[in-house]
Amino acid sequence: MKEKLEAALDAVKKACIICTNVRSELVSDATIQKKDKSPVTVADFGSQALILDFLSKKFPDIPAVGEEDSAELRTEVNQGVLEKIISHVNKIEPSLSKEAILSAIDFGNHEGGSTGTFWALDPIDGTKGFLRNEQYAIALGLIKDGEVILGVLGCPNLPLDLNNPEGEKGSLFYAIKGEGAFSVSLSSNEIKPISVNDINDPSIAKFCESVESGHTSHNESSKIAAELKIENPSIRMDSQCKYAAVARGDAEIYLRLPAQAGYVEKIWDHAAGAIILEEAGATISDINGKPLDFSQGKTLKNNIGVVASSRAIHKPIIEAIETVKG
Repeated sequence: MKEKLEAALDAVKKACIICTNVRSELVSDATIQKKDKSPVTVADFGSQALILDFLSKKFPDIPAVGEEDSAELRTEVNQGVLEKIISHVNKIEPSLSKEAILSAIDFGNHEGGSTGTFWALDPIDGTKGFLRNEQYAIALGLIKDGEVILGVLGCPNLPLDLNNPEGEKGSLFYAIKGEGAFSVSLSSNEIKPISVNDINDPSIAKFCESVESGHTSHNESSKIAAELKIENPSIRMDSQCKYAAVARGDAEIYLRLPAQAGYVEKIWDHAAGAIILEEAGATISDINGKPLDFSQGKTLKNNIGVVASSRAIHKPIIEAIETVKG
C-alpha cells in the first residue's frame, strides 16, 4: 500500500502544478467576465492526463474511473483547447504525444462496481472555485471491493491556516484505511497528522458547506443550524477542500444536502475526502445515517446527500435533519 500511496501523492503533485500553471497563465478578469470555461477545461483534462498516465504505467492492472473522457477533445471545434492541453502537459511531461495524452485521459473509462480494485479520480473538483481563484481540489481515491482504502486530496489554493487567508497556501491531504490522516505542505513537504475537533456539543460547531446553492440547500442548512442552536456562521468553500477543512479542525460539520430532488452524487466527488475525514476521526454518512456505498458503479445511488462530523455530534445532526425535512 505504501507504493500506491507514494505514486498517488506524486501523481496529484503533478496535477497541482499543471492546475496552478494554467490558472496563472490562462485565467484573467476577461475570461471570468465572459464566463469562459476553457481554462478550467485545459486544467481538468491536463490533470487527468498526467495522473492517469503516471498511474497506468506504475499499476497497469489497476483501472480507473475518471470524470472525463477524450471524446469532445477529438472534435474539430476543440482542437484549439487540445493544443493548449498538450502544451501544458508537455511542460511537465515533455515526452507525451497527443495520442498518449488522449489515451491517458481514456484510461479512466472503468465503470466501477462492487468487486476489484480501481482508482476514482476527479481531476478538478470545484471548477467555479478554480476560476474565482478560490478553492478547488484534485481528488484521487483507491477503492477495493466497494470500500475506499486510500485517498489523496491536492488543495493548491487552500491556506495552511484558514484564519490567515493571505498566508502560505497549498497542501496535500492523504489517508490509508486504518493508518490515520495527514497533511503535507506543497512548499515545505512538512508532514503533520490531522484530526477532527472532537466536540460533544453541536451548538458550538461550525458548518462547512458549498459556496454554490445549486450544490447544497443553504436554506435547509440554516434551518438545521437553528435546530442545533448553532450561531457560528458557516464556512463556505468549493470542492472536497471542505473535507480537508473539517479533517484538520477548521470546522466541525460537513453538510451536503441535495438541492434538487433525485440528484445522485458521483463517487469521484467523495471517495478521497471521505476516507481522509474518517481517518481523521469523523463519522460520515448520508442524510439518513446510512454509510456511503461506493460499490454501485460511478454513483452513490444508494445514498442521499452527505453528513460528516465528530462522532459525538453525528446522531444529533441526523435527528435535526429528520426534524427539518419532516
